[in-house]
Amino acid sequence: MIFASEQSISAKDICPILLEVHEQVLSEQEVESMIAQIKQKYDQPEFALTLVALNGGYQFLTKPTYYKSINQLQVNRSKRKLSQAAMETLSIIAYRQPVTKLEIEQIRGVNCDYTIQKLLEKDLISITGKAESVGKPILYGTSTLFMDYFGINTFADLPQLKDLPTEINEIGNYKDD
Repeated sequence: MIFASEQSISAKDICPILLEVHEQVLSEQEVESMIAQIKQKYDQPEFALTLVALNGGYQFLTKPTYYKSINQLQVNRSKRKLSQAAMETLSIIAYRQPVTKLEIEQIRGVNCDYTIQKLLEKDLISITGKAESVGKPILYGTSTLFMDYFGINTFADLPQLKDLPTEINEIGNYKDD
């Protein structure tokens, strides 16, 4: 149950589940004792996980020794999942923040509801407030995770148009005939 739970789970929460599923009546102290045995097992060096007491409950977490490896895995997975539309929307937000959804849609020329929702779920952007214009539209900006994700210390570190190779800055084909 602890392994399957997305959040910490307490011995108090485990007791009724054991009763319902296994028809086994255990006190909180008995469950705590079993949890202590599980913790002792996972504290051994051959396990990458450890059982940690959090917020009045328990949760399996990666041992600090493996943090860098697991973190890099998560970063690599996240990077692969950004679509072209997400990258375009994220770029607009990064360079124009704070920006409304309407402004993003005017630049991209397409509806951005889904893309903005996905970027919010990934915590790459956040709601920074409401504009003072008619209807008080929501303003979006990049999050601190955005900075970590792209390895940026300040917004001044964002590439500027003048920093990009000339071929990328050109529109259309120029031929001297």
